[in-house]
Amino acid sequence: MSHRPDALERVTELLDHPAFAIRNPNKVYALIGGFANGNPVRFHTVSGAGYRFLADQILRIDPMNPQVASRLMGPFSRLRRYDAARQGLMKAQLERIVATPGLSADVYEIASKSLAAAG
Repeated sequence: MSHRPDALERVTELLDHPAFAIRNPNKVYALIGGFANGNPVRFHTVSGAGYRFLADQILRIDPMNPQVASRLMGPFSRLRRYDAARQGLMKAQLERIVATPGLSADVYEIASKSLAAAG
């Protein structure tokens, strides 16, 4: 939840920390969900890096645990709350997620509904 300019880089480094386990839902929610839901300054940066990071992690987790991956979709489902530029960046990540071969029904449902709501 740090406002440091390198917050996303630090979160990315922590993915490789020995104490982090991608197969442990609580650790995933704490690190990835904590960043996406608890750090609006760095997650919603105008570069779109936070959105790319979250989409990458959702696609990484989906084959292992679709329920956890779908729960991480929350920030994307609220894209209409943001300005047009950020909506466009989120929409691009949602389109990338939906276009992924073998995507789980759980993630597909949330991503496609979020896209439909975006218009």
